[in-house]
Amino acid sequence: MEPQKPISHLVAGLIIGAIMVIFFLILQFTGLGQTPGVQWVGYVILISGLVIFINMYSKAMNGQVTFGNLFGYGFKITAVLTLIVIFFTVCFFLLFPDIKEKIFEITRQKMEERNTPDDQIEKGLALWRKMFWVFTIGGTLLLYAIIGAIGSLLGAAITKKKPINPVDQLDM
Repeated sequence: MEPQKPISHLVAGLIIGAIMVIFFLILQFTGLGQTPGVQWVGYVILISGLVIFINMYSKAMNGQVTFGNLFGYGFKITAVLTLIVIFFTVCFFLLFPDIKEKIFEITRQKMEERNTPDDQIEKGLALWRKMFWVFTIGGTLLLYAIIGAIGSLLGAAITKKKPINPVDQLDM
């Protein structure tokens, strides 16, 4: 039986990235984006996708993989999908600047609900406006790296692996 060719980490990253973008668009245009707890569904999608693709990679390699191989594959997927999500996020906020302003207004309302003094609200919003792209891109990068590492660790840990027998390698 001819061995399967494993799915490239690029293709897997594109698939999970596309699913994440579609999920984000659904949240934004249905108004569910500000609902508490809904963002966790996106992280579950990310981790589940990583576990599924890591498992498929192991099966394509007939289980002849190590924990490190599987983790590395998962983290390469994470790198690809993080770049996709960052690119999409930048494009989204450039195309829909009104949504960025809506986020600032919601932040102002939440700060007012916590009885934050007006001068602190203005200083906080001024800083956030000034550093919006740094916070958005840096936050996305850091968050996806952490969630991707968790998903890659889980995928590598639960995927079945067959140790490579040195005697079998002599037959090659």
